[in-house]
Amino acid sequence: MSRPAFGGGDLPAVFPDWSPYRDLESAARAYLRDPDVALDALGGALGGAAVLGFTLERFVNEVNGVWQEVAVCDGSRLVLWHGEDVPPDDGPAGSMTSSLRVVPISTVTEVGCRRRLTRTPNGQVRVDSIDVYLLLTSLDETVIGDESPALPRHDALRFSKTLDDGSAGQIARLEEFARLVSSLVGRPTL
Repeated sequence: MSRPAFGGGDLPAVFPDWSPYRDLESAARAYLRDPDVALDALGGALGGAAVLGFTLERFVNEVNGVWQEVAVCDGSRLVLWHGEDVPPDDGPAGSMTSSLRVVPISTVTEVGCRRRLTRTPNGQVRVDSIDVYLLLTSLDETVIGDESPALPRHDALRFSKTLDDGSAGQIARLEEFARLVSSLVGRPTL
């Protein structure tokens, strides 16, 4: 089964599982459509720093085509890469954006992790989805309506995985990423 992709070609409806790969490069090459673009951008920001943990996301939407994201933690920073296909009216066929954001761990004020648990017929409990948020000290704006002014709110990074849009392995890896960041929040950095 496949879904139509932006710019022609078909993309698989279920992407390969990146969770068995413990190193960023292998996981990115197995999962992302544009691993060279992502790894080049991330490598420039990481500058040889050790990758302590990471999570990957990729999906196809009906407007822009492929949306890809990588979040990496090197112990003192979160390095985030985002790639997204450009809508047909916004550029030539095959165009995409590539964005990089570096967030110091010291700006993460809160880590939240919500797991949805289900019970199998034999009574065993399993995690079938996970939602993680990292609340930052930076401010974002939210619009309440057409007439209301924008109100400031704290910026947040959000990540989620389900059995349907990932795998049990990807759920576990995202939880591992959240635990890593949690272990670093509030600790003095050298």
